[in-house]
Amino acid sequence: QVQLVESGGGLVQAGGSLRLSCAASGRTFSRYGMAWFRQGPGLEREFVAAISWSAGRTYYADSVKGRFTISRDNAKNIVYLQMKSLKAEDTAVYRCAADRSFIAPMDSRRYDYWGQGTQVTVFS
Repeated sequence: QVQLVESGGGLVQAGGSLRLSCAASGRTFSRYGMAWFRQGPGLEREFVAAISWSAGRTYYADSVKGRFTISRDNAKNIVYLQMKSLKAEDTAVYRCAADRSFIAPMDSRRYDYWGQGTQVTVFS
């Protein structure tokens, strides 16, 4: 089993920055592809960003390209999501997920493990 715990969410003004962290525990974490998804109130879950085990491949939703950066530190078992130029529409619960196959990084159905989520609220 892989356990994932997100942190770093909070209230931030539009145009500001925030960094989310996902701390993982359990075996083989460093070999899992990792991703961030988000879900706003009453909305469907939405892909945000993903990163391969080696960090050689990254994927981003069009809505966050150029503003968000996903990274990982396998030695510390932490995945980050650096968010800049935040907009009101970025408001959501952000969850990290792990998938050992990493066949379709943008498909939430492929992920095996999920964190509980951290709230990000952007006000203007």
